[in-house]
Amino acid sequence: MTAPPLDAPRERSVPVISPGPLMPVADFGPLDRLHGWVMTAVITALAALTRFLNLGSPTDGGVPIFDEKHYAPQAWQMLGNHGVEDNPGYGLVVHPPVGKFLMAIGEGIFGYNGLGWRFSGAVCGVIIVVLVARIVRRITRSTVIGGIAGLLIIADGVSFVTARTALLDVFLVVFVVAAFGALIVDRDEMRERMHVALLEGRIGETAWGPRLGVRWWRFGAGVLLGLAFATKWSGLYFILFFGVMTLAFDVAARRAYRVPRPWLGTLRRDFAPTLYALTVIPVAVYLGSYGPWFASETGTNRHEVGRTIGEGGLLPDAVRSLWHYTYGVYKFHSELTNAAGNHHPWESKPWTWPMSLRPVLYAIVQDGVDGCGPQSCVKAVMLVGTPAMWFLAVPVLAWAAWKSFVKRDWRYAVALTGYCAGFLPWFADIDRQMYFFYAAPMAPFLVMMIALILGDILYAPRQSAERHTLGLLVVCFYTAAVLTNFAWLYPVLTGLPISQATWNMQIWLPSWR
Repeated sequence: MTAPPLDAPRERSVPVISPGPLMPVADFGPLDRLHGWVMTAVITALAALTRFLNLGSPTDGGVPIFDEKHYAPQAWQMLGNHGVEDNPGYGLVVHPPVGKFLMAIGEGIFGYNGLGWRFSGAVCGVIIVVLVARIVRRITRSTVIGGIAGLLIIADGVSFVTARTALLDVFLVVFVVAAFGALIVDRDEMRERMHVALLEGRIGETAWGPRLGVRWWRFGAGVLLGLAFATKWSGLYFILFFGVMTLAFDVAARRAYRVPRPWLGTLRRDFAPTLYALTVIPVAVYLGSYGPWFASETGTNRHEVGRTIGEGGLLPDAVRSLWHYTYGVYKFHSELTNAAGNHHPWESKPWTWPMSLRPVLYAIVQDGVDGCGPQSCVKAVMLVGTPAMWFLAVPVLAWAAWKSFVKRDWRYAVALTGYCAGFLPWFADIDRQMYFFYAAPMAPFLVMMIALILGDILYAPRQSAERHTLGLLVVCFYTAAVLTNFAWLYPVLTGLPISQATWNMQIWLPSWR
């Protein structure tokens, strides 16, 4: 059990001698609600300011930049085609529809322009900041550390640029982080129910412990993970990792409350409902996202039965057509390999992602940009992690692993689980063409781990007043360094004109070119 933070009420420690097992501490979430919502309001305002300021720029002569050119037109087509995109320019739509549904909302409000195709992503970017701040506050029981986490993700270059470009990754991230937060709340709620069962004497009624009732937060996590899966298929990885995580929560809770057979209890009481909530529900949401496709006559591969696939079979024709379409998408991705000759100048492999060693240049203009005297200014948008955080990834991950496996600190374990879900699965097919923007889901969990470390520095147990002051200075200095680093990189994250000399100074590593 970790020590409570200094901004939480403390009671004098009194030794307890008991012939029986002690009752776990009745700690089911932060109690300073007013301070928590004030912090949330401030963080939300700062996030909105950074994510929406000059959102419509830059464009490529009025059209989308980089891979926005795939998704913004598809979302626009959905507005006039009853929610269906057939992507006539490419012949195959290679991602599920939810992210483009959301992108279409902004285009419907503001039109087909930079603000329109980026608006929904910026809203999700603000929500991600709020979620990270609230989640860290909950797992640390500290509003101060939650606020610091909010500041750190506001100043993260990956989260910032992802929220301001019309790609699908921001929608994937918001659903993943929201599902993670729902499972954290579910953990606290289940421990509270277990505590009530202990007080009522129901813990030992059976060898596998009490029933805990309907778990709506876990059900909500299933819906959110289904939306992540219906945005990009990589959402499937988080379903697998988070499923294991929530079952680990259940085992730990039953052990903490002295259930006679905690593993059997989890298998008997929790496994089937978890399988339903985090498997059946996500699949149902995924299929539901294709509702407009099912209802259409022009959707890609909508009526393949009787054309390229035979008639008959146990499944309805529409489902068989969707399966055929899905196989085509899978084949497209599986053949997008280096061995097949698919190369891109900004491609990167996952071992370069933790330290942001190979970012992605989304746009650059070096000729005819006014404001730098006789020389042309440079306008560029680069997806790159703020070095003050991303360059520390290796020691942060090592510390998190040590705290998780040696010290059994559940807070680091959950953050590490989310990070690994966005990172490790990409090693399974290393020949596949990959980009650094695939690492966008890793960013919130990196921030969480850094915030946890800062919390340990600030709230180290049994420290003197001088040690606490030193810890406070370290935390303040580091947070200021991250914000300053972000401010320095801001022009190359937003496409503001800078001199050629300044652009050269922004390129910290040869691999950034």
